[in-house]
Amino acid sequence: MNHSIPIIDADAHVIETERTWDYLDASERKFRPKLYSAPEDPTRQYWVIDDKIAGFRFPTLSEQELRAFAQRAGRNFETPQAARELDDVDLRSRHMDELGIDVQVLHNTFWIERITTRPDAEVALCRSWNRWLADISKKSQGRLFYSCVVPAMNIGEAIEQVKFAKENGGAAVCMRPLEGDRHLSDPYFYPLYQVASDLDMAIAVHIANGNPENADLYRLAPAGRFAQFRVPTVTACFDVIMSELHDTFPKLRWGFIEASAQWVPWIYREAKIRYRVANRSFPENVFEAYNIFVTCQVNDDVPYIVSCAGEDRLVIGTDYGHTDPSSAVTALNEFQRMEGIDSGVKEKILSHNAKALYGL
Repeated sequence: MNHSIPIIDADAHVIETERTWDYLDASERKFRPKLYSAPEDPTRQYWVIDDKIAGFRFPTLSEQELRAFAQRAGRNFETPQAARELDDVDLRSRHMDELGIDVQVLHNTFWIERITTRPDAEVALCRSWNRWLADISKKSQGRLFYSCVVPAMNIGEAIEQVKFAKENGGAAVCMRPLEGDRHLSDPYFYPLYQVASDLDMAIAVHIANGNPENADLYRLAPAGRFAQFRVPTVTACFDVIMSELHDTFPKLRWGFIEASAQWVPWIYREAKIRYRVANRSFPENVFEAYNIFVTCQVNDDVPYIVSCAGEDRLVIGTDYGHTDPSSAVTALNEFQRMEGIDSGVKEKILSHNAKALYGL
């Protein structure tokens, strides 16, 4: 491989802390989330908004506890706390150097589910998060970009926050596969998509679920978070392919993040069948034609997926900062060592495709 290319982590994270909300305006501090610990287990923490548990917070583990957990899981997701919470941007940069990563695109942890039913609260919290990430991005000197969060209940304010992000290190607009009672092809979001397209910002659909009823349905089911978060992301990609979004916003780029990529051939086949039944013309490579990118994992059958989606549609990430089934801080190194994948394809997945997706 050509190691002069920048290695880009297309799916990294920041873990929100109480300092995230220091960027609230004085008039908005009444919306400030509070962080509580479970008395029986101090590592289990919960965000509380309006006296209700809301948002998402991973267990706060010491580096020793994290190392033991990683050994049990058989994957490396050890990260220094000050790096994953980005209290120390220089430490994060040094850790990236150790991992052979030049650039990371940061996604939120907090918004994996709906956090509030109050539009003014959502506006305030999104604004604070985006200001926080803007500062982090500036301190990183071009190594950390981010997918901005937007208040879906207030499209006008969402547009303003996208404009702010574009000028302050934002590389994408974060959307959940379901936003309340709306799916991503709902015309309600068209003004937001138009601005994102005009500003050359991608739509990053990260695994999440903004529909409380749908998320609750599987909360205690054996399918668990797979059904809550990953399946809606796959469905959202299918929805985009089946919709008219590609005609309405032909330049808009879509990234489907952290749901692996093994489902890509299945979605391709299902969409092709339905296009034929509806007498619609199906592109030879629908992912390329409709500007769709997907993050792959080292346990995906990458050659098979490439045979369907092409060489220019896959990106890869570490899920840095998390400890779930997608997390492996050494994933990019492992991918470089994988056999059976052409070196040119590896370069595209590790660098060129992510640059194209995020407009870096």
